[in-house]
Amino acid sequence: MSGSVRPGPSARQRAQGERGRRRLRFDGWIAGLGFSGGNRVVLGHWPRTPLGAFSDVMVERPDGERLLLAPSRRVADFVAATYAFDTVRIVPVDVNADGEGDGEGGGRLWSATAGPLALRFTVGRRGGLGLLLRAVPGALATRPAWCALTDGPARLLPGGVRTRGSAGGGRREWYGVRDLHAIAGASAAYEGEDLGTLTPVTPPVRFGFGSVPRKPGLARVVTTVEVRE
Repeated sequence: MSGSVRPGPSARQRAQGERGRRRLRFDGWIAGLGFSGGNRVVLGHWPRTPLGAFSDVMVERPDGERLLLAPSRRVADFVAATYAFDTVRIVPVDVNADGEGDGEGGGRLWSATAGPLALRFTVGRRGGLGLLLRAVPGALATRPAWCALTDGPARLLPGGVRTRGSAGGGRREWYGVRDLHAIAGASAAYEGEDLGTLTPVTPPVRFGFGSVPRKPGLARVVTTVEVRE
């Protein structure tokens, strides 16, 4: 009837809905870079995940095309169900990080190849925000409740940064950021064409509910994705 108020879901219905969900943790690194030719690149390097170790690359081209470069159909299907892309390509993705896992940015010199993309970058020093992130105990920093609490302050950072939000397919996602380093220098080529010099990540990338920081950087991240069973 017009004007009536429908009751919301009961506590039992909410509990049943929560039981129909599962949380998956992806432990690794995210690098966000911009280039003067208009390309923005987000590299994910994930040594510990429910899908096994893998790396993937998201590229937003100057014309706005959102491209996913993934190493397998299984990875591509999961990532494409979580984020939004115009094109998905299954290609070999190889990442090398000098000194990976040393706790100081995962290695100073990184290189990656992903199908048509070749990328190299140098990790700079940890800034004030990185020091602050490092001071938070890891067990706390990766909890979804903590990520929800830090979402407000994260929104104040340039670039549309978020630490929680709704992902594709009814999924929910939390970013537990544990460290952050600036990227001091980078070079990249797409299908052999030089992408130009390193620039801020502007405009923000449009793969999901939030972008990476505007200043090119490498973040140590534990990402929790809640999926429906």
